[in-house]
Amino acid sequence: MMTDAEKLAFAEKFLGAIESGDTDTVRACYAPDAQIWHNNDGVTQTVEQNMKVLGWFMAKLPDRHYRLVRRVALPDGFLQQHVLEATLPDGTRWEMPACVIVRIENGRITRLDEYLDSAHAKALNVLGR
Repeated sequence: MMTDAEKLAFAEKFLGAIESGDTDTVRACYAPDAQIWHNNDGVTQTVEQNMKVLGWFMAKLPDRHYRLVRRVALPDGFLQQHVLEATLPDGTRWEMPACVIVRIENGRITRLDEYLDSAHAKALNVLGR
């Protein structure tokens, strides 16, 4: 069982890896059968599907940064509320409020539920996938 401090350190490692583009660390944080769900499309992704989307996301928004609003340890993981900040390929500054609820078992993510502000997420749709 992870302590609250360990859960928060794990959150820092996981989100820091996404921010820095370290896909090996991101993948290592996921259990092989982890499920990743987003409110904007209602689809539950596999780790492979999520890694493909993250690869696209990292390529399109190379200067992404998570401005932390709050991060809290939960009995089975952590919750993070943040504002994702980046520069779109056309040079426009962009931000999107979001929240992730992450379940951790045996030191790896088994489920991640991400709530994105759909109005802000629309800006990414024009980038294509």
